[in-house]
Amino acid sequence: MIRVLIADDQALVRAGFRGIVGWADDLEVVGEAANGAEAVRLAAEYRPDVVAMDIRMPEMDGIEATRQISAELPGVRVLVLTTFDLDEYVFAALRAGASGFLVKDTPSAELIAAIRVVAAGDGLLAPGVTRRLIAEFVAQPGPLRPRVDLLAGITVREREVLALVAGGLSNAEIGLRLHITAGTAKSHVAHLMLKLGARDRVHLVILAYQAGLVTA
Repeated sequence: MIRVLIADDQALVRAGFRGIVGWADDLEVVGEAANGAEAVRLAAEYRPDVVAMDIRMPEMDGIEATRQISAELPGVRVLVLTTFDLDEYVFAALRAGASGFLVKDTPSAELIAAIRVVAAGDGLLAPGVTRRLIAEFVAQPGPLRPRVDLLAGITVREREVLALVAGGLSNAEIGLRLHITAGTAKSHVAHLMLKLGARDRVHLVILAYQAGLVTA
C-alpha cells in the first residue's frame, strides 16, 4: 500500500485529492496538512511514501517544506502540485528535492499514476515542464560553468541516454531512438542515477545541464 500525505492550505482541494486517492486500491491517505510546517511535522510522524505538496502555503511554503523533508526524511518523496505550470517556484521546488511536478488540473488517473511513479523511486514532470525547468536553470544568476567532471565515469551509451533523458524522453522513447528495449533504457537510467548520485530522473536532467552535456 502506498501511503500519501496531502499538503494544501485549501480544505476543498485536500478533500478533492483525498477522494481521488481513495479510488485506487493501492493508495491510502495517512494525513492532511494545511501548511508547510504541518507537512514537515506529519511527514516525520507518519513517514508516508509520497507527500502531495502545494507550493504556496502559509507559515511555511512548499519549497521550504520540501527541502526539510528531503533532508531529514530521505525515504519520503515529494510530488509538487500547483495551479500553474508557469509557477515561478517550480525550479526551486525541484532543486529543493521534489521528485516530480504536476499541475492541479491533471486528470485523476494521471495523478494516481504519478503518485505510483514517484513512490517507485522515479521522477516525473508534467508535459512541457522539462523545457521550463531547463529555461529556469539557465536563467539563474551568476556564470554557468559546465562541470564536465560529472560525466567522467559514464560510458558513451550512458551519455546518449542522459542527453535523451534531459530532452524529456521516456524509457520507451529512448529505446526507440537508440534501437534498444525499454527495459535496457531503464537499466541505463538506473546506472546513471547510481553513478551520478542522482535522486531520480528529474535530478538527472539538472545534472545533464550542469555538466554541459546539453544546452537549452
